[in-house]
Amino acid sequence: MAEAYPILVSIRSDDSGKRLDQFLATHLETVSRARVQQLIAEGKVLVNDEAAKPSLKLHGGETITILGEPARPPLKAIAEEIPLDIVYEDDDLAVINKPAGMMVHAGAGATDDARNRGTLVNALLHHMRNLSGVGGDLRPGIVHRLDKETSGLIVVAKNDEAHRKLSAQFAAREVKKKYITLVHGWLKKDSGTIDQSISRDRVRRTRMTTRLAGGRRAITHYRAVRRLDTSFGKFTLLDVKIDTGRTHQIRVHMASMGNPVVGDTVYGAPGTIKEVSGKKLSSKKQGRDGPPMQAKSAPIAFSRNFLHSAELSFCHPRSGELIAFKAELPLELQDLLRKLEMH
Repeated sequence: MAEAYPILVSIRSDDSGKRLDQFLATHLETVSRARVQQLIAEGKVLVNDEAAKPSLKLHGGETITILGEPARPPLKAIAEEIPLDIVYEDDDLAVINKPAGMMVHAGAGATDDARNRGTLVNALLHHMRNLSGVGGDLRPGIVHRLDKETSGLIVVAKNDEAHRKLSAQFAAREVKKKYITLVHGWLKKDSGTIDQSISRDRVRRTRMTTRLAGGRRAITHYRAVRRLDTSFGKFTLLDVKIDTGRTHQIRVHMASMGNPVVGDTVYGAPGTIKEVSGKKLSSKKQGRDGPPMQAKSAPIAFSRNFLHSAELSFCHPRSGELIAFKAELPLELQDLLRKLEMH
């Protein structure tokens, strides 16, 4: 539907006899008949400046005025029986080891059905009786977030007081978080700090960038754990700690150095890891004549980001006691490391 309102539609004689809702559903692109009926029910459709019913028969010569978009009812999260890896739980909070591929809560970019299914929130509602209401009906219990394709530890609040106290710790940068990531290439330094502001990309709105002035300050500390030199190229396994929690922070900062997170196609990593050069075979497997034969390795398809929230520590909102949790690398990340190290 167009964005400029009101919209005026003149009825021609050959539209005579059609129902009002049927006519509008045919003539308004991307608007379903149900949405048209909602518009009419909300009084946003006038025929000759008067409110009309969906069943009104048109005669030709009328003028239809559309006053605005139909109001979308707010989404509400629903309970779903989805398995959860609950690392810790008490009356105030729970710590979950989230798998890659699971959204934390419903988003605003898809249809109502798609964006409200399969989320961590829906799983929490099934497994837990109470969750905090500070985040609203769509985000009960959610204190902080992890990207959909990032796995690992996330804390959720089961009551409003716990939520506010945990949020205060995040705001004061008192929560300690450590991630493990594998990036393309070898970093110039074994350790360092990236202090670059992050803004939303003006062209690709689903991306963030460090290239614009006036963004929010973001601080990332990294330490090289292992450097890999393989037939698929060079990689660096990193421990990463963040002082701030900006959207896509680690992914954006790594990409800004020319070392995108493995699997992160949004920020420049290939979707399939291909061999850079063949690997020499042992002398027993080489041909007797001519140059040594080369072992060709099949490309490695990798459908998630190699980014894992491995450690999380904070003060318990009720007792004040420092509590800490760890989550091992998921099997698919361990398997990828093994495959690369074998070549």
